[in-house]
Amino acid sequence: MRTHTTRGLLGALAVLTTLSLTVTACGSDGEDTGGGDPRDISAALEEGGKVTVWAWEPTLKKVAEDFEKKYPEVDVELVDAGIADKQYSALQNAIAAGKDAPDVAQIEYYALGQFSIGKTVEDLSSYGAQKYGTTFTPGPWDAVSQGKAIYALPMDSGPMAFFYNKKVFDKHKIAVPTTWDEYVEAARTLHKADPKIFITNDTGDAGATTSLIWQAGGRPYRTDGTDVTIDFADEGTRKYTATWQKLLDEKLVAPISTWSDAWYKGLADGSIATLSIGAWMPANLSSGVPSASGDWRVAPLPQWTKGEKTTAENGGSSLAIPTAAKNKDLAYAFTEFATTGAGATSRIAQGSFPATRADLESRAFLDTRFPYFGGQQANRVFADSARNVGADWSYLPFQVYANSIFNDTVGRAYTSSTTLTDGLKAWQDASVTYGDSHGFTVNR
Repeated sequence: MRTHTTRGLLGALAVLTTLSLTVTACGSDGEDTGGGDPRDISAALEEGGKVTVWAWEPTLKKVAEDFEKKYPEVDVELVDAGIADKQYSALQNAIAAGKDAPDVAQIEYYALGQFSIGKTVEDLSSYGAQKYGTTFTPGPWDAVSQGKAIYALPMDSGPMAFFYNKKVFDKHKIAVPTTWDEYVEAARTLHKADPKIFITNDTGDAGATTSLIWQAGGRPYRTDGTDVTIDFADEGTRKYTATWQKLLDEKLVAPISTWSDAWYKGLADGSIATLSIGAWMPANLSSGVPSASGDWRVAPLPQWTKGEKTTAENGGSSLAIPTAAKNKDLAYAFTEFATTGAGATSRIAQGSFPATRADLESRAFLDTRFPYFGGQQANRVFADSARNVGADWSYLPFQVYANSIFNDTVGRAYTSSTTLTDGLKAWQDASVTYGDSHGFTVNR
């Protein structure tokens, strides 16, 4: 197994230009995925060869070693081509150039539509991937499948939960909020008791915003091929903006960017008291904020309507096979190994949050105690969240671009008198303009 980093493909073509080309030229390499027997990959595994995998996920190193041990004729080359949007740019450029594309690529759920709409990733149903429809939890499976087509296999998931500093809550006699109205009251009480304490941080984040809209029942995006609807005036979005605007108006959230040094410091000293984020967060807390071990706990996400249990996904990624891949059968074999069975178990053991139902329901997983959370069996909260992710969410087929302009539109609500409602309207208008100019039919 070999691993290395490359940045050399970024200059070939602009990703946005490539996207418009893939929308208007939707050809694949001609594979028939309309039915029949699944393709047999056993001969490819016996013959062997090299599989190039573009991914930033560190748990894949052990998976690759295990795969090579099981199939000694196969060489897996792991390449770090950049995280998220940097890799997507490189991947689009390689596909457009017709060479140097990987055999397997890690693609986040929000970005997968950019590749599936242009038919630049394989439909894995020809390999019988549809049999995994009940293997994975609903959120990740919905993200990788469109009708009968399956464009990737889920690696992990990010069902949302509420992380809170119990030490701070106990000191100020704050009850864990079960609704977002209670959350606002808790924010007020905390900040009044100690002006240095904020309920959370927020400087505007596209993923966090869309996840909370998702949980609130908002469905601003609808996609049917190149026919797209964008509407940030629906009821669920209004629930989110009404609540979050109060927090901004009353200056109850810390103006600190997530993943910054100041953010880690705030989580450590208790001045940032909660996080509403994906279930992959524990490893980041334990490694990034070790001094706060024992202070934090996990609870269900606050609800928009009292008594409900609806959640949403925040983050997570898949493994897809570009249509320009050279060794597709070996690529599928690795993808299947890494996301199901032994590969999934290995990644979970390294801290990845499972997208597989069996692992989420296993006694060993559910009974795991987290010393960081005072011995709490936090996986029980996460597993319950995964079962209650709101259905029918979809992203734009150009979500990567849309997220890139979030701070120029919605972000102004955090730095000026612009309201979240106006910011979302500006984001919608800019996204519509982009879609219209890149081959989509956009409704609003």
